[in-house]
Amino acid sequence: MRVSEGDVEVEAPDPRDGSSEGAGDAVFFNPEMELNRDLTVAVLRAYAERTDAGAANVDSGGGERTLSYLDAMTATGVRAARAAEAGYDVTAADVDPEAADLARENLALNDLPGEVVESDANVLLHSERFDVVDLDPFGTPMPFADAAVAGTRKLLCVTATDTAPLCGAHFDSGVRKYDTVPRNTDFHREMGLRVLIGALSRVAARRDVAVEPICSHATRHYARTYLDLTHKATAADKALQWLGFVHHCEDCLYREHEFGRIAHPPEDCPNCGSARCSTAGPIWLGPIVDNEFVDAVADEVTPNMGEWKRVSRLLDALGAELDTPTHYDQHRLCKQWGAPANKLEEFLDDLRDAGYEASPAHYGGTCFKTDADVTEIREAAEPAVDTTGE
Repeated sequence: MRVSEGDVEVEAPDPRDGSSEGAGDAVFFNPEMELNRDLTVAVLRAYAERTDAGAANVDSGGGERTLSYLDAMTATGVRAARAAEAGYDVTAADVDPEAADLARENLALNDLPGEVVESDANVLLHSERFDVVDLDPFGTPMPFADAAVAGTRKLLCVTATDTAPLCGAHFDSGVRKYDTVPRNTDFHREMGLRVLIGALSRVAARRDVAVEPICSHATRHYARTYLDLTHKATAADKALQWLGFVHHCEDCLYREHEFGRIAHPPEDCPNCGSARCSTAGPIWLGPIVDNEFVDAVADEVTPNMGEWKRVSRLLDALGAELDTPTHYDQHRLCKQWGAPANKLEEFLDDLRDAGYEASPAHYGGTCFKTDADVTEIREAAEPAVDTTGE
């Protein structure tokens, strides 16, 4: 079938033909990832502007050079084609020869320049370097992380679709793949995103590279982060200071975090005295977005994108979201208190009126972030919650 996305058209297998994602014997096209690709295009445009000269920057020889972009697991080549349309010097790679052929055909279909290579991503990234590298594998990106850091000059874009290991639901797999202790908590989506960034930051540091997350989100079945890289050992040391641990009470939902590489978990919950406290980490506790950059990305979202409204709402939420490493679920808290829930915005207004900061979390629903602890949340919001049931 022929698919239109943004300003490109590509030939793609029909997802209704019975083939399954990750099957390996067929090139897979996932229409559910259009939001991911739309946002990627907006990020690429904003990042090109961030380099101070648009898509063309000055190389060491004094001439102009277009930013290079690698789509490391290209499949149909739709992401590569859209990056080429955005002005990047594109290389599309896939270990599957059928995928490489299709990506080549789709670049030609749109009369777009670009190189297509049949190659394993690890091999290619250990032999060549690109300004921007995009990893969008089936499942975990960690088998490609070291090579990706080695092969990226500036911006590393990473998707992880194995949310169960990331969030601690598949505990042993999460420990094995991400070299951390993940926990399946009420804030599991935030947990998964920060497990991913933390793992990537440690891999990068081994190569004296620092990561700075400039746009990150947890959407549907995946986590996605865009990491600005600095190739300097001292910068890597500073980046590692954002790692730490989260301690979470499974009874009263109290949580706290600490920075550092050694955990000091409380013996009992300091709020309710429960012994059922869990510790997750090391995970990334620092900022997951650069608010100025997110604003710039929002300016690059255009109505010709199929998911432009949802992308715009996501970026608005990311720009307004508090920088905290966990979130609360309003309905979970109200159930804990034995009280009915009012509207989330009214709930958050009560927190703000009490002097705390509060914002909805970008993954939507009834999730919110605040600098208040669980006792302060209850004191500020429960009276208003109770009156809704009268």
